Amino acid sequence: MSTDPPATRTARRPLPPLIAGLAAALLVSLLCCTALGAAGIGWGRTLHYLHAGLTGGTITADELPAYNVVWELRLPRALLAAVVGAGLSAVGVAVQAMVRNALADPFVLGISSGAAVGANAVLIFGALGSLGVWALSGAAFTAALLSMALVYAVARTRQGLTPLRLVLTGSAMYYGFSAVTTLMVFGAERGEAARSAMMWLLGSLGGASWASVPVAAAVVLAGTGCLLWWGRSLNALAMGDETATTLGVDPDRLRRLLFVVTAAVTGAVVAVSGAIGFVGLMVPHVARMLVGADHRRVLSVAPLLGAVLLVWVDVVSRLLLAPIELPVGVITALIGVPCFVALMRRRGYVFGGA
Repeated sequence: MSTDPPATRTARRPLPPLIAGLAAALLVSLLCCTALGAAGIGWGRTLHYLHAGLTGGTITADELPAYNVVWELRLPRALLAAVVGAGLSAVGVAVQAMVRNALADPFVLGISSGAAVGANAVLIFGALGSLGVWALSGAAFTAALLSMALVYAVARTRQGLTPLRLVLTGSAMYYGFSAVTTLMVFGAERGEAARSAMMWLLGSLGGASWASVPVAAAVVLAGTGCLLWWGRSLNALAMGDETATTLGVDPDRLRRLLFVVTAAVTGAVVAVSGAIGFVGLMVPHVARMLVGADHRRVLSVAPLLGAVLLVWVDVVSRLLLAPIELPVGVITALIGVPCFVALMRRRGYVFGGA
């Protein structure tokens, strides 16, 4: 029996040209994100500085400040935006299949709010100061893993992990961790620390650096690779546990594996960007509209779509009220809400491809 969902067999859009087009769009988006900013540097000088950074070219003393803006600030930020967008989108596809809920996103398991507790402990109280620049991301990632373990322990029964228990447990933990974070923010003695905490909670790429990109990129790449490898099994899981079992897929074991992978990727991206909503919710649906419901095809397209989206969202967040920088999560919500409403009103679209 085929594990391909019916919607997949009707999708005729060729996949390789679409992937090539999205890859080209991502490259152009990265260049635009690096060139655009409150400090007017210009396209010519931006390309010159990128070429110098990639090839080890010579930069004069008077060019050094602009070069540092392009190479040390904007480029790693653009790359991190692409990594975070890709990770959230891939995890969104997996979570929606895992809990069989088209309204699920990477934060439905309560992992992001758990990471927020760790991050705010650093921002507000200076915890783990001995770790230096790694204190924030290390605390957020560790707290994300601990919250994952707590959600798993509470949701698991002798019958295994069920979608309903995962959603309910994750939602309850989300509100619990959010309450702890709110208490920390209100208890902060330093106003600037509370402001930094709120920026992080709403999502921000302002802390991007070359040190933060490789680790997040490695986790996202490995997690997306695992999800692509399990694409056929995800198709079976999305049809229900009984159907998956008849197709030779152990739903409980697969759900455990998905839980670990999605938690690791979510923890890694939240640790470097804060809580950015709507990307993991909306992008999977857009990808299904383009290529059908087959998870192998969706997971080939969704990370690229998410990367392009978040790169441009970061551009808007920096330029809309420049020199004031808006939280990235505010822009994704402003874009995501009307898009979601339009998607619900779109005749003929069934959420999740079911």
